[in-house]
Amino acid sequence: MTRQPTNFQCLLIDTTAEGVRTVTINRPDRLNAVNDELARELPDAVNAAATDDAVRVVVITGAGRGFCVGLDLSGPPVLDTSTRSARLDPDLWVGKWVHAISRCEKPVVAAVNGPAAGAGFGLALCCDFRIVAASAKLTAGYIRRGLSPDAGVSWWLPRLVGHTRAMDIIMTGRDVSAAEALQIGLATSVVPDDTFATTVQAMAMQLAAGPPLAMALTKRLLLESSVTSLEAQLRNEVVHIKTCFQTNDVQDAMVAFREKRMPKFTGS
Repeated sequence: MTRQPTNFQCLLIDTTAEGVRTVTINRPDRLNAVNDELARELPDAVNAAATDDAVRVVVITGAGRGFCVGLDLSGPPVLDTSTRSARLDPDLWVGKWVHAISRCEKPVVAAVNGPAAGAGFGLALCCDFRIVAASAKLTAGYIRRGLSPDAGVSWWLPRLVGHTRAMDIIMTGRDVSAAEALQIGLATSVVPDDTFATTVQAMAMQLAAGPPLAMALTKRLLLESSVTSLEAQLRNEVVHIKTCFQTNDVQDAMVAFREKRMPKFTGS
């Protein structure tokens, strides 16, 4: 794994030769709580990975004991409402990273190594996969501070666990254990703490070896499915699968099947 030099103050960026880009939130003394700099830098890092052909999968994790515990209460940000465009900006603050991750047509893995709360909870929800350490706790947490949700929590959570469970988790502000997260569909997998890092890397490597175009189109289809009619979705599926059939990846996969070997996907 190679660490790239960056101008980021709150992030560490590493990339393997296989194309696994790891973005580590690096505020361990604050359990990776969100300040203005982090809110600006994370979407920039995700957008950079999305447009880098050498990157095939993005892993987001936290340094130290926490994943991201939401707003840094030691110095809460002042949300810019000085202009009409700022007041009406739907991507204000942490909304920008939700859109960046959703629009990134590469698999994005949340490696939840420790507490994920508030906007950090939302960050995990909007990723495509959530690998959760067995000791980690997840919580919406907003209600404890007299706040309503942000970071896409009110959009993602009902879609992942249903309205009733989402209402319970948000309105009570209670902690959700890793075991419960797996049971209700919040977690993709739960991993013992001592094997967490190696398991995350193994899954990221598996995703990085997949067909980039097919995975991008699959992510697009799944994201659109919640707001698209069945008829439109069927049309979109046909369009996208036709695109896949025209790729070298599919041709090699067909030959690999006959030759009883693993295909080598290049994204071409």
